Amino acid sequence: MTDRTNVVGVRFAKTGKVYHFDASTVQNVQLGDSVVVETSRGWQIGQVALVIQDPNSPAEGAWKKVDRLATARDLAMRQLWQRKEAEVIAASRQRVKELSLEGVKIVQAEYSIDGARLTIFFSSEVEEKVELKSLRQDMQRQFSPSQVEVRQMGPRDVAKLFDGMGACGLETRCCARFLTEFSSISIKMAKEQGISLTPTEITGMCGRLRCCLVYEYEAYIQARQQLPKRNKRVITPLGEGKVVDVIPLQDKVLVELPEIGVRQFEKNDLKPADELEAFQKKANNPDCENCPNGKAG
Repeated sequence: MTDRTNVVGVRFAKTGKVYHFDASTVQNVQLGDSVVVETSRGWQIGQVALVIQDPNSPAEGAWKKVDRLATARDLAMRQLWQRKEAEVIAASRQRVKELSLEGVKIVQAEYSIDGARLTIFFSSEVEEKVELKSLRQDMQRQFSPSQVEVRQMGPRDVAKLFDGMGACGLETRCCARFLTEFSSISIKMAKEQGISLTPTEITGMCGRLRCCLVYEYEAYIQARQQLPKRNKRVITPLGEGKVVDVIPLQDKVLVELPEIGVRQFEKNDLKPADELEAFQKKANNPDCENCPNGKAG
């Protein structure tokens, strides 16, 4: 019987992604506690977002360990280094301008709580890979002895960072309000939901496809599976017609009827025309072995 492993989910921003750490060596870790952990950007302070008691934990070393609960000194040190970040941003932007790095925008700077690591984040408006070796070296000389790293942020992450009104008119963008991770979005999602493909209708403030296109996508997929496809022949209470469109979330179908036009029907009011044709064919053939009620006669 192995000791119970206490796994905690730690978040480094209000609506940031949750990362898992082993808190077995730290006593009385609770939701909302600030903890000190080692990350790819050095020692950071994060907030415990969830606690998982896992008796069937993987092998030791699968998760990095929580070093300690954050002390008053840790929190004070973080504030001290945060005050220096504005200076880093200003210096980096000035150097980008001097180097004529077109399309590069310095977005954020972040020190580790001990000041040993400094990460400078940038966004790029060009598709090609941007060479920022010179910028990193210049910032390394200026802000030594901190180890400087330059990282690129995607347009969705930048929009999340700066917050603001959404393209739909909501006061706060979804990414800044509750989205902790970004899903893969495609044009197919808009098509399945019958949304206009006009760029202004499906593009967010980040310039990418709106995150909300994924919210109801699965519901539309499941609903469409229960409805006849377009151009299928169906039998309605008003006769046979052709499906011209469907309303998935209402379980309704638009059918074009000869000499009547397009009418709307409930899903349960329709039957596939090919089933009726098969039934009639079997009924007219007494020797049919696969008739609905056995052999006709």
